[in-house]
Amino acid sequence: MTRSRRARLTLAVSAAALSSVFAAPVLAQQASGATEVEEIVITGTRVANRSRLDTLAPVDVVTAETLQNRGTTELAAALAQAVPSLSFPRPSVTDGTDSIRPATLRGLQPDQTLVLVNGTRRHASALVNVNGSVGRGAAAVDLNAIPAGALDRVEVLRDGASAQYGSDAIAGVVNLRLREAREGGGLNLTWGRYDTEVTTARGSRDVTDGETLTASAWQGFGLGGDGFLTLSAELLQRNPTGRSDFDPRAAAAGRVTARLGDPEVNQITVFANAGKPLSADWEAFGWAGFQDRDSESAAFPRLRDNVNNVAALYPNGFLPKIAINSQDLSLAGGVRGPLGGWSTDVSLVYGRNALEYRTEETLNATYGAASPTSFDSGETIYDQLVLGIDVVRGFEVGLSGPLTLAWGLEARRETYEIVAGQPESYNRGPLGSNTALAGGAQGFVGFQPSNEVDEDRDAIGLYAEVELPLTEKLTASGAVRIENYSDFGDSRTGKLAARYDFSPSFALRGSISTGFRAPSLQQSFYTATSSVIQNGQVVETGTFPATSTVARILGAEPLEPETSTNSSIGAVIRLGTFDLTIDAYRIAIEDQIVLSENIARTFSPQVAALLDPRGVQAARFFINGVESESEGIDVVGRYRLRTDSLGDFDFTVAANVNDVAVTRVPTSTSVLNPAPTLFNRQRILTFEQGTPDTKVAGSLDWERGRFEASARATWYASVTQPGTTAPNDLFTGDKTVVDLSGRLQIVDGVALTVGVDNVFDEYPDFTPAALNSNGVLGFPFYSPFGFNGRYVYSRLSLHW
Repeated sequence: MTRSRRARLTLAVSAAALSSVFAAPVLAQQASGATEVEEIVITGTRVANRSRLDTLAPVDVVTAETLQNRGTTELAAALAQAVPSLSFPRPSVTDGTDSIRPATLRGLQPDQTLVLVNGTRRHASALVNVNGSVGRGAAAVDLNAIPAGALDRVEVLRDGASAQYGSDAIAGVVNLRLREAREGGGLNLTWGRYDTEVTTARGSRDVTDGETLTASAWQGFGLGGDGFLTLSAELLQRNPTGRSDFDPRAAAAGRVTARLGDPEVNQITVFANAGKPLSADWEAFGWAGFQDRDSESAAFPRLRDNVNNVAALYPNGFLPKIAINSQDLSLAGGVRGPLGGWSTDVSLVYGRNALEYRTEETLNATYGAASPTSFDSGETIYDQLVLGIDVVRGFEVGLSGPLTLAWGLEARRETYEIVAGQPESYNRGPLGSNTALAGGAQGFVGFQPSNEVDEDRDAIGLYAEVELPLTEKLTASGAVRIENYSDFGDSRTGKLAARYDFSPSFALRGSISTGFRAPSLQQSFYTATSSVIQNGQVVETGTFPATSTVARILGAEPLEPETSTNSSIGAVIRLGTFDLTIDAYRIAIEDQIVLSENIARTFSPQVAALLDPRGVQAARFFINGVESESEGIDVVGRYRLRTDSLGDFDFTVAANVNDVAVTRVPTSTSVLNPAPTLFNRQRILTFEQGTPDTKVAGSLDWERGRFEASARATWYASVTQPGTTAPNDLFTGDKTVVDLSGRLQIVDGVALTVGVDNVFDEYPDFTPAALNSNGVLGFPFYSPFGFNGRYVYSRLSLHW
């Protein structure tokens, strides 16, 4: 860990310690029995009725109320505000990643965090992040496919948990727990927009954009006298934002020609969650969800003098739009109850994500004036079916409490499919002999018949877990898991954890585990041609499966699973209504799967001879071989103060300090001479510095009678968005973002909230003019808090 990062770590721990010192005198004045009801968690433990502060590994609990009191109505963005170790960048001009944005935990890759719904595995998105964003190469779960209104809470386990839950749980686990209600309901109507001054390298302008309307509702119903059905729905309409710089090129006449920012979004989401006793001991449960999202982001502009512009269609040039229709479906059902003395849970869960790509307001230059201006660019589809069986039983064996033994299995079938677009979206038309013209739809070339795939695989995992209260103060647990995948074979993982409670006020906890992540079907079989921006220029780049002829010649090998070793040690302090957790961790990962460099035809005559017949200027593929070490500390402190005259106060301070170091990069096995570089400094720096190494958040929530107010300040350490060389690197700078909101309970069940996120209109450092020759990248989109500026909003809430 570098000296500067150690200093930040010391600062974060000191802030938490100061909170403890501040709280102590007040706590001494309170009654000895003044405590708060602690949140019961199910993530990371098989023991019933365990609270957040009693776990053997750190778990954050984010309630539905917390999520719905944020200015944003995006679940991933709200979680990033609430959980210090979680980051949610807002990439732009990165094709489909603009619309399906991935979140990261502890600075690792988006697909190294397992996402559960009600304790069962959630399906991933069909999108592969193939362009220059944080999480490049990952196929992650789309957290925004589930509305906050459908949730009761979110539990974030910050610990390796592959032995407990299987593949992907290297960084930790996010468990989305759906709302369960027999009665009551709520309605939230939220309006917001950005009201900001955009100051880029070439000038300033006042902007109001990104207007967002969200209507979210839920209702509980009784199923007979003892069951429940909870329905929820959300409608979201969001206008795009634009934060590009002025375009200095002559044909642009100093205008803003690009649209770096949030995409336009129109989506509707519905969810149902139900449970019904079948007898005195057994109950049936299930849920279903569907989201239809239309989003549209912008590619790089083509000015009127661009060789690929057709003046008859666009006399002033054009800005291609990349549109995605995402249809996300989940269905689940199961039963739970006692069987032979064991608490048994059997579930069957199906999930499917289908992405239809369109390229709008564009053209295929090789068709000239006869070109279409709207293209069906193809489709990617991913689905999975998961059968889970979990059984748990307590045994009295003479210890201070019952030994808890759990075991079970998870059987999974996955499929992945790519469907070609219309021929004009990828073909070279009548003018195709002109090599100066790019073939296919400008902005996003459609999937070709040669890209079509239809692949599947099966996996089955068996696990066993035991937790032993060895003494009244010492608890230990262990877990082992064996997985078998039809495409690469077996994987074995294990975990040991322990906790020692010196007193009711102080405990130490720690764990050590091994983990793994299977290569996704998307990584194994994705193939496409994309318009990739390199040094400000559009390069048509082919992505090839690792087992393809092109990839093998360039140095690819069949993909193997990633493996990890996790260790952590932490402390829990609680004194009345004050609690503090400090957890240090180390995560070493081997054989990480990444997307290789874009190997250009200009690299060598051999590469040119390989790529030219395939109509691409560069090639890339997925590879194993990156090794990294992550070290860090999470600090979370909370103090609640109840007064008779001033109201109730809730103070929270939370920090994450994280240092990621790449210790090994893939070596090429290519027979070409010279062999191409597979993983360069740009990718290494994205791993090491693409998310903030320090994030500190402090908040104050106050309530008195019908009035509530919240203030939150979050400090982000500078993030690097690396260029191809060091002089081309961009930096966000160290920034503090302040959010304020106030809430009035007008009458019982009716409340009005007004708020401002990013009160002081903070932006990351703008892109220098010398590094932005076309004006597109006004700000680095690696920014962990986005680059849209001040956001004002109001919300009308009804509850019954």
